[in-house]
Amino acid sequence: MRFFLDNCLAPQYAKALNALSEPDGHRVAHLAEVFPRRNIPDDEWLPKLSEMGDWIVISGDLRIFKSPQLRQVWVESRLTAFFLGKGWMNQPFWIQSWWLVRWWPQVIAAAASHERGSGFEVPAKPSGKFRQLRS
Repeated sequence: MRFFLDNCLAPQYAKALNALSEPDGHRVAHLAEVFPRRNIPDDEWLPKLSEMGDWIVISGDLRIFKSPQLRQVWVESRLTAFFLGKGWMNQPFWIQSWWLVRWWPQVIAAAASHERGSGFEVPAKPSGKFRQLRS
């Protein structure tokens, strides 16, 4: 599987997760590796990423799911997406790193077991569960 981290997440996360996931045949890339323009808007990169094949999006931007316009772009892209829930984006770098690694096996399992275009909210609490989002 190929995973794509958006600009809300540090490029270092993609490099680390890629190194951890590569032995299992997965690839993890950051937006900056895939698109030459790092400030590309969500409504541009989502359809372009979809045209590139089956990427799975990891986003710190719940706005993609909550904004009717961006949500429609995401739904039409048919990209599976994991949105980091409330509490993620105000954490320091090392806490986010720990949480990403902690949730990573469940992200892979959910991506493998759900149909393309599925959406999930990943909770900040380690004891939480993914919430499947309705498109």
